[in-house]
Amino acid sequence: MHEIVLMSDPRIAAIPVVDCGEALVDVRIEGSIAIDPRRADHSGAFAHLRDGVLTRLLKAQRFLPEGVRLLFIEGYRPPALQREYFERYAGELRLANPDWPPARVREAASRYVSPPEIAPPSAGAAVDLTLVTADGRELDMGTHVNANPEESHGACYTDADNVDSEARAYRRILSDALTAVGLVNYPTEWWHWSFGDRYWALATEADHAVYGPRELP
Repeated sequence: MHEIVLMSDPRIAAIPVVDCGEALVDVRIEGSIAIDPRRADHSGAFAHLRDGVLTRLLKAQRFLPEGVRLLFIEGYRPPALQREYFERYAGELRLANPDWPPARVREAASRYVSPPEIAPPSAGAAVDLTLVTADGRELDMGTHVNANPEESHGACYTDADNVDSEARAYRRILSDALTAVGLVNYPTEWWHWSFGDRYWALATEADHAVYGPRELP
């Protein structure tokens, strides 16, 4: 999958889900991955992932250079919250571009927020990550996590050419570690990685997704 396929692409929604029933687990309990509180919520939902995704993150951390660690920003997102985020961003785009038809708004919104009906975060399959030094200093990845295409002038795209060589090198370090354990990147967001969801299935040519949307128990 070389071209950028957006989450709004009908091919993604067409992929069947055969949920394996794997549990959502709290990353904070495991303790080996640094957790950033910026997306924390009162329920602690943000810190959950499917068990298989967490296992892969722990393996990925071993592929990083000495003195560099993963920083976990956000994992699971309840379906209702995902819908709220998507509708809010779509509304901002409609206001800024009143001549856009609904299909174009949906497509543009999906560069930054997944449509709620197929969203990897609501399956516990996706994780937002960056890199930090051993003492907790964030490395310069070219934009902050969750920068949207408008504010970053496209620098949030993983392969953006308007970031410096240092940021590109750090993005490559992150990518190499995560792809080595089977995660796939959403190319409009360098920080967004997933495993087992519909987007992963399309990227890896799997017959079906193994994680579908669910509520946190």
